[in-house]
Amino acid sequence: QVQLVESGGGLVQAGGSLRLSCAASGRTFSVYAMAWFRQAAGKDRQFVGTITWGGGTTSYADSVKDRFTISRDNAKNTLYLRMNSLKPEDTAIYYCAAGDARSYIENRYDYWGKGTQVTVSS
Repeated sequence: QVQLVESGGGLVQAGGSLRLSCAASGRTFSVYAMAWFRQAAGKDRQFVGTITWGGGTTSYADSVKDRFTISRDNAKNTLYLRMNSLKPEDTAIYYCAAGDARSYIENRYDYWGKGTQVTVSS
């Protein structure tokens, strides 16, 4: 099993920045890729971006491309999401996810955190 705990959410003005963190523990040796998703109130969960743990290959949703950056610190088993130029439509609960190579290929992840709230005003 893999446990994931997100942190770093909060309230920020439009145009501002936040960095989210996701700490992984447990059987992290099984993790091939990690991802960020988000879910706004009353909306479906939306893909944000993903990164492979070993190679660091990233991909992003068009809605966040050029504003958000995914990175990871392998030694700390920690995933990051740097969010710049935040917009009110970025307001959502942000979830960290992890999985094996099949998860990466299918974009369906086995392990999820409980989420952290990001609220962007005006």
